[in-house]
Parts: sequence; C-alpha cells; structure tokens
Amino acid sequence: MATETIKDIADYLESLAPLAYQEDYDNCGLIIGNQRDHVTGILIALDCTEAVVDEAIATSCNLIVAHHPILFKGIKKLTGGTYVESVIIKAIQHRIGIYAIHTNLDNVLNGVNKKIASRIGLANLQILQPKRDLMKLVTFIPKDQEVVVTANLHKAGAGQIGNYKNCSFSVSGKGRFTPGEGASPVKGALNQPETVEEVRVEVIFSAHLQRSILNALRESHPYEEVAYYLSELQNENLEVGAGLVGELEVPEDTHSFLHRLKSTMNTGCIRHTKVTTQKVQKIAICGGSGSFLLQKAIAHRADVFISSDFKYHEFFDANGKIIIADIGHYESEQFTKELIGEFLREKFPTFAIAFSKVVTNPISYL
Repeated sequence: MATETIKDIADYLESLAPLAYQEDYDNCGLIIGNQRDHVTGILIALDCTEAVVDEAIATSCNLIVAHHPILFKGIKKLTGGTYVESVIIKAIQHRIGIYAIHTNLDNVLNGVNKKIASRIGLANLQILQPKRDLMKLVTFIPKDQEVVVTANLHKAGAGQIGNYKNCSFSVSGKGRFTPGEGASPVKGALNQPETVEEVRVEVIFSAHLQRSILNALRESHPYEEVAYYLSELQNENLEVGAGLVGELEVPEDTHSFLHRLKSTMNTGCIRHTKVTTQKVQKIAICGGSGSFLLQKAIAHRADVFISSDFKYHEFFDANGKIIIADIGHYESEQFTKELIGEFLREKFPTFAIAFSKVVTNPISYL
C-alpha cells in the first residue's frame, strides 16, 4: 500500500518548480483534494477534462497531475453547466485530487522548454527572459559559530548561483553591544559594553525562500537578538524565467529544419513567416503562448522562434529579422507529460504512475 500522501507529491513537485515562479494570472498547485489522502496512483495529463477524470477512476488513480489548471479564476456555482463544473463535481464525488503544474514548470530551466529543446537537439541553453527574484541576506555571526550558521543557511537554500552551491562572502570585524535589563546574553554581562570577534556573512537566495532562510538563521544563530538585513537585487536569476534559446550543433537547412520540427513535435501543421535565411542554428523556444517573447528572441539574434498562438498581425512583427514557427499550443506542450513522469519516477521509482491516453487537444486539422 502506498504511504505517500498528496502533500508528499505536491511538496516534491514544488521543490522542482516552486509555486512562487508561476505567473500572476495562473493557478498552480493542489486545486481539488485533501492533501492528507494517501495516493493510490497518479495519472499525468496535459489538461483535465471529464474524460481524464473517468480515466483516473478506471485506472484507480486518485491524483491527477495536469499541466494546465482546471480553474484559473473563481466560480460562483457548481451545477455541471460547464466542462469545468462537471470536472470538479466528478473529481470530488470520486475523491480524486487535481494538481496543476503550469507556468511554474514553464519558468524553470529544467522545465517544459528544456523538454522541447532536447527533442530538437539544442545545446548551450539559456533563459530567454530571466526573472528578477533574487535577494541578499547580510548577517553578523560570532567567529566561532560562522561554520555552523552558514551551513544552515546553505541547507535552507541560500547561496545557490547557477551550477555553484554554498556560495557566500564573509569579512571579519568587531561587533559591539551592551546587554540591557531583561536580556539573556550568550556573550557579555548585563549593562556592560561587550566587543566580540564577528564575521559579516552575505548570501543570495530566491525571494520565495525568505521565510525558510530567516528561520534557519534564527534557529542556528547563538544570539538572542540576531542582527541582519535583507535587500532586493536587480540581478537576473539565470535559472528562472520564460522561454529558452539554444543552438543546433551545426547549421541546418531552414526547410529541412522546419520539416524535422513538424515531425519531431508531432504537429499537424506549422504556421510560419517567410523563410529569410538558407540555414538556421540559433533557436528560441517557448512552450504554449509565447508571442510576448518575440522581441527577446530577436534581441538574442535567434534564427527561428518556436512557440504558438500567434495572432495574424503578430506575424508581421517578425519584420524579416526572425522566422516565427507556430507549431500549435497542444503540440508544443504535449511532451510535458513525459517530463512530469520523469520527475516523479526519479523520486518515487516504485509508485504507480500512468500517462493519460485521452487526447485533450480541442483543435483538429484537415
């Protein structure tokens, strides 16, 4: 019998794609279900429709992990009048949880866009539009406790810079204070000036970790009153953000690349702008709706921008500087199911994980 709860699954997924990374309009995380329920099986889907819920019932899966949320905004009634209401009612009736991992998975380096990049053979990947979510903690630690406190900050997630971990800066100095009435000083005596050899330690971290970082500081710091200050940084977090840009190992004939892209991404058609170059090598990608990143792709001097949901007039914005390749929304994200499955099987190798066989693409091609 499975011992993992819905919360265990959610916590793990959120360690890979924190909810803080989702866009403002989004609704990621556990949408329906009791987080204390034990998981009998997980069904992974791109969308959550009533047919997907039926599939979960038939396969004894009581948790659906979908890329797209079933709810983006509040609802005022549950009468089954819409497909969203029908899904919610049936999921609740059969005690099936629904979890969404959407733009938070889009916005991590190892997320949706990397899956696309790996399928088409891109290397030297970097975020197309990095987020600014970094903060800096400065604190002052007695010299003999520096190692312990700094290690706890790193354990909580501070000091991760790209492929480097446990990063910090420190400089030695003297801390001065006078314990007042009611204080319980670790060092010094009441009403007596005290000077202590201290180390000023600086670490950076992603803003969503602030609470855990400060908890780690207070729990490990020996002082009754911990001196620290926080500042928001303008530095871009190169591990988090929208889209990716990378390179093919060697330049490829443009028409051959577009035909290979159509086959590799299993799409019914590619809507694209005029082919303006004979060969392509630098490729920008954004799973889902990515027209907002077009100018970023141009600024990175990409030859092709692969995404979806471009409107008619937005194709003109390529302006001969880049080839827009609109492969379809569903088609750009369909392999996200594999990605989620890879994550879950790595953590829970003996767990019952199934992939939905329901094709939820609402668009058909003649």
